[in-house]
Amino acid sequence: MSINRVFVTGNLTRDPELRQAATSTVLQIGIAVNDRKKNVKTDQWEDVPNFFDVLVWGARGEGLSRYLHKGMKVAVSGRLRWSSWQTSEGDKRSKVEIVADDVEFMSARDGKASTSYEPPSQDAPSVEVLTEDIPF
Repeated sequence: MSINRVFVTGNLTRDPELRQAATSTVLQIGIAVNDRKKNVKTDQWEDVPNFFDVLVWGARGEGLSRYLHKGMKVAVSGRLRWSSWQTSEGDKRSKVEIVADDVEFMSARDGKASTSYEPPSQDAPSVEVLTEDIPF
């Protein structure tokens, strides 16, 4: 049995591109995912980006194309797919891309970090109120 599942978070490297494929639409986005490596010369940790192409098929891709833009932080879950082709010059090329099942926004549309929900503050009841109906 094989498992082909990937989860990444990162920033979009370009504005999304919505294209018409043979039978459906496909949204293509690029994402940069940072990795941390120690520089042996400076003995300091540095961020090293990894770049991935992401495909979102069908109506989901059409909907996302209206909201995504370069620089947004997103979380992507999906599967890896290997593609290969030959250039017009005869060179062989290949790449691994992510076919997304889900894309979640991690920053607001204006680029600022999204705020988490906080319920309205209420004064907590006293301990006496919480324990007065307990039969033991």
